[in-house]
Amino acid sequence: MPSEISPGTRLRVWERATEWPLTGAAVIFLGVYAWEILTNAQGAAKETAELVIGAVWALFGVDYLVRLVLAPSRGRWFLHHLPDLAIIVLPILRPLRLLRLVTLVSIMQRSAGTALRGRITLYTVGSAALLIFTSALAVLEAERHEPGSSIRSFGQALWWALTTFSTVGYGDSVPVSTQGRFIAALLMIGGVALAGVVTATLASWIVSLVEEENAEQEAATQAQVAALQQQVSELSERIDRLLEERGLGR
Repeated sequence: MPSEISPGTRLRVWERATEWPLTGAAVIFLGVYAWEILTNAQGAAKETAELVIGAVWALFGVDYLVRLVLAPSRGRWFLHHLPDLAIIVLPILRPLRLLRLVTLVSIMQRSAGTALRGRITLYTVGSAALLIFTSALAVLEAERHEPGSSIRSFGQALWWALTTFSTVGYGDSVPVSTQGRFIAALLMIGGVALAGVVTATLASWIVSLVEEENAEQEAATQAQVAALQQQVSELSERIDRLLEERGLGR
C-alpha cells in the first residue's frame, strides 16, 4: 500500500497549486489599489475598491492559515513566518500588505531561465520597480491630506520614493505622518538591501568576465604552444632527413 502523504508534501502541493491564483489576486490588488489612490476615489467608488482589496486580503489570510495547518512543524513554521502574521493582523502595518506583491516578482524571476545571474538581475529590477511604485502609492495615501505635507500628488510621491530608495534623500519632500515615516524607513531598508544585491551581482559578473578572459587566454596560449611544438617537431624531422641524405651521399 502507498504510504501516507507527508505534511511537507501537502504544503508544497498547496503552494504550487495556489501560486498562480495568488499571483492573479496580487495583480488585481495592485490595480485596484493604484486606481483608488491615483483617482482619490470617494464615496461608493472608494467603498467598492476597499471591498475588492479586503476580499483579496482575506484570500491571503486564508492562504496563511492553510499553510500553517499543512506545515510539518507548525511551531517552527509559525516562528519563521511572524512577519506574514503581523502584516495580516496589525492595522498599523496596513501598507505592508503590498509586500504580497512579491509573488509577481517570483513568477517573473522564473521566466529568466536557469541562469542564476539572470534570475538575480530580473528579481532585483522587478523588486526595485515594484517597491518604488507601491511605496509612492502608500505614502501618497498617507500624506495627501496631512497638514504641512509636501507630498500631494503622485509625481511628488514617486520622486520622493526614488530619492528615498536610492538613499539620496534631497529633503525637498518629507513625510510628516507616522505612517508615512514608517513607509520611508521600510523603503530605505529595502533600497540598501537591493543595492547590496546589485553590487554583489555586478561583482560576480565582473569576476566571471575575468575568468572567461583568462580561460580564453590560457586556451590560446596552449594552442600556440602546441603549434610551436608541432613546428619544432617538423623542423627536427627535416634536419634528420637532411643529415641522412648527406651521410648517404658521402
